[in-house]
Amino acid sequence: MNRAVVVGACAAGLAAAETLRREGYDGTLTLIGDEPHPPYDRPPLSKQLLASDWEADRLVLRAADDIAALDLDLRLGTAATGLDLAGRVVRLADGSRVPYDGLIVATGVRARRLPGGGGHVLRTLSDALALRERLGPGRHLVVVGAGFLGAEAAAVAWRLGARVTLLEPAPVPLAHAVGEEVGRMLSRAHLDRGVELRTGVTVTEVGDRAVRLADGEVVEADEVLVAVGSLPNTEWLADSGLAVGDGVVCDAYLEAAEGVYAAGDVARWHNPLFGTAMRVEHRTNAAEQGMAAARNLLRPEGRKPFAPVPYFWSDQYDMKVQAYGFLRGHDEVAVVEGDLAERRFVAAYRTGARVTGALAVGMPPKVIRLWRRSIASRASWDEVAGHRVT
Repeated sequence: MNRAVVVGACAAGLAAAETLRREGYDGTLTLIGDEPHPPYDRPPLSKQLLASDWEADRLVLRAADDIAALDLDLRLGTAATGLDLAGRVVRLADGSRVPYDGLIVATGVRARRLPGGGGHVLRTLSDALALRERLGPGRHLVVVGAGFLGAEAAAVAWRLGARVTLLEPAPVPLAHAVGEEVGRMLSRAHLDRGVELRTGVTVTEVGDRAVRLADGEVVEADEVLVAVGSLPNTEWLADSGLAVGDGVVCDAYLEAAEGVYAAGDVARWHNPLFGTAMRVEHRTNAAEQGMAAARNLLRPEGRKPFAPVPYFWSDQYDMKVQAYGFLRGHDEVAVVEGDLAERRFVAAYRTGARVTGALAVGMPPKVIRLWRRSIASRASWDEVAGHRVT
């Protein structure tokens, strides 16, 4: 392999590029990114950066000297617009064509918009800076979507003195992922601070200063944030021949086609640990997946399945939420340590006969890591049942 191309100058893309160099690849290495910025960290956008605790320079993942040491053909501010699998060429928005012998797709996701197209979203550095300028004491922020991103932004806005209204279509926010009991507990954190949480409401149109609900009610605001999920950036792969379905479809080795791998938020792969296809939008997974894709691309004869226990965290008010595993589609959830009412607990998740996830609030990291071992070892629910405290 003389020419390697990574599309996506993000955490996954950077991890892939660094791994290729660290593992001995010394050919041409092109890193393509649609944003003008060098790779930066996204989780702080809805936390430290939005709160003005950090400035943008703290988000940069690597110093300029470290990027230079990778000896990259760096193409920032230019999006990939097409892929020719047969000719092994990536087409860019500036009209250039980048040939490759091996390709890693790490184009991530973009924020989902709602009809009307108004309001802020929170996915890029420019998104976060634009919203930050508009928050402060006395301002009214309406957040559409009470998932993790919406909840984090609401908590920051409240801390900055803004009045916050959270609009959520589900009866219990996040119940589909964490279960109803845990979802209600997380909701109470908003209510206890005077945040207006309205559940079971559907937003049909979004403007810059108001949203319209399905029943015709108009909720006015100074600013609106739309936090209703994301869409994988796969449009540039249309007619490429790659399988695309809620992301770039890959096998257990992250391979999407011969010599083409995917990593990060855009990758939908078969995780053999859980026996299912998944697409994970978490920072830790992005870096680990970028490294795995690079190793498998570089040494296909010794490639290994990517079978992680996914991890994510969320900071909301004074709560630190941490979770391991695959929580969605669980059959049962049980509090195994601590107390929900005290917002200090561990909840374990069962799918079939196995423990497949664990979520902790207000607990030391070592506690939740013990549950990670159970998930990684495919422990049966009966094995851990004796440890349950209800």
